[in-house]
Amino acid sequence: MPSNDGFFLQVMNPFRLYALAVGGCGVLFAVYLLLRRKPKRPEDLERERREWLDRIGRITDGTVIDVQELARDDQKQSVLLIFHYDVAGVSYEASQDVTYLRQLINLHSCRLGLPTSVRYDPQNPGNSIVVSERWMGLRQ
Repeated sequence: MPSNDGFFLQVMNPFRLYALAVGGCGVLFAVYLLLRRKPKRPEDLERERREWLDRIGRITDGTVIDVQELARDDQKQSVLLIFHYDVAGVSYEASQDVTYLRQLINLHSCRLGLPTSVRYDPQNPGNSIVVSERWMGLRQ
């Protein structure tokens, strides 16, 4: 009867096991690199928030309180639009970073007491916007 010792030695060869282990780790690492999510920039998160409020937001009346320009770390100016509105008897004061929407609004016409429409999240009324890429609540 022939001996099967040669077969078992081939299967148990440590170099094959190491090669298989290294190859498997390489495949897992490649899959990880392909599927991992890159962290989103703050500008992208704010744009997604505006788009979401465009879709689900309810509209109420509000008032512009102030427009402030703030210096950021990278020597650019951030523009904040500060506004006030009421939902179900509760008063809210909020601000929106409109730095990337400057081309859509005239900041010089945004004065104290300017009436505006505010789009807010019905589940979280503190989450609100006055301006987005598709919607403008400011009244001239």
